[in-house]
Amino acid sequence: MKQLNCIMLIDDNKIDNFFHERVIRKNNAAKEVIAMESGQAAIDHIKAGNKLLQPELIFLDINMPGMDGWEFIEHYKLLDNSLQNAMIVVMLTTSDNPDDIVRARTHGLLSDFKTKPLTKEMLEDVINTYCSESDCDC
Repeated sequence: MKQLNCIMLIDDNKIDNFFHERVIRKNNAAKEVIAMESGQAAIDHIKAGNKLLQPELIFLDINMPGMDGWEFIEHYKLLDNSLQNAMIVVMLTTSDNPDDIVRARTHGLLSDFKTKPLTKEMLEDVINTYCSESDCDC
């Protein structure tokens, strides 16, 4: 599996973030893992523009207090295109609501919709599918 520079987890559940970060680190999938507990904190981090810690891959939860996953996407759409093009966003949620699945699959900025928990196989699939050498800056 290719190693990315940075993967961001956006989830208000600290246990999920801990577990998912462990899967990423155990499989050496990223040099850095950033866990954000809110959509707003994630947007603020991305806007801050630290090149070394800009995520190439974002796993985004839907249901969070404050700014949920869908609101994060609305703010993300307002970012500079060069930032958007350098990041892959994957919904990673417990939701099995068919409306959420359809909405995610028809949303232009989301690359995929996955159901928690993050597994080694899921991580490999996402990286191999969306972060090939030619597809993105990953």
